[in-house]
Amino acid sequence: MKSDSKENFDLRKFFPDEEQRRIFAKVFDRSTISAVHSLASKGYFDVLEFVISTGKEAHVFRAVDSAGHFRAVKIYKIETTDFKHMSKYLEGDVRFQGVKKNRRDLIYAWARKEFKNLLLLNKAGVRAPLPIAFKDNVLVMEFIGEKGQASPILKEKPAKDVKKVHTALVDFVARMLFKVELIHADLSEYNLLNKGEELVLIDCGQAVLNSHPMAKSFFERDIANISKYLNRHGFKTTEEALTEEIRSKKSLFKK
Repeated sequence: MKSDSKENFDLRKFFPDEEQRRIFAKVFDRSTISAVHSLASKGYFDVLEFVISTGKEAHVFRAVDSAGHFRAVKIYKIETTDFKHMSKYLEGDVRFQGVKKNRRDLIYAWARKEFKNLLLLNKAGVRAPLPIAFKDNVLVMEFIGEKGQASPILKEKPAKDVKKVHTALVDFVARMLFKVELIHADLSEYNLLNKGEELVLIDCGQAVLNSHPMAKSFFERDIANISKYLNRHGFKTTEEALTEEIRSKKSLFKK
């Protein structure tokens, strides 16, 4: 893809579909288009094809690069994101000291934080999208799906074997906790993809290090969410039992 000057953006280069161009132009500002342009010009993707996920904070698009490989491009919305909600996850994180508290800087820091957290998850051996690149409020990641079809969240497509869900989640949390000292802080069936019965952890911008002042309460909330999900789907357990299972893996995953 040839690079245009920053003063001459043409969304047709990124969106072959007119309806997708209208959606994008309605939601995102000129600085976002600049970030998209910058990442595309570096070859991280060539075309944004269509939206695969929408939320209060971000839209996720399926993209394709010049070789035909699919990518997921997550774009945080500057004007409508609840940036005050983000503050409690950024403040106290030693990696993001000194971030300004205005909306744009907080959202840029959030995208950078999700990129860093995804790197840590992959380092720990947790199945999560591989982060590829980011700029400002735009994050390029591995596309999770089969034959170009994005994988559904666990809420939409429950796993057939809840015992495997239990095993996978205990393993995920233990690896995060003991290998890279990370806590997801929003672990639920809404932030897990079901890719052909393989769980993939997503939406990791809020994940915090163990040193975060609210790490303990975030961890306890994750465990409570896991317990509720498993019990609701027929796997009887308790928050105490799950916590003990995770702690028992410390010698396996200790750094």
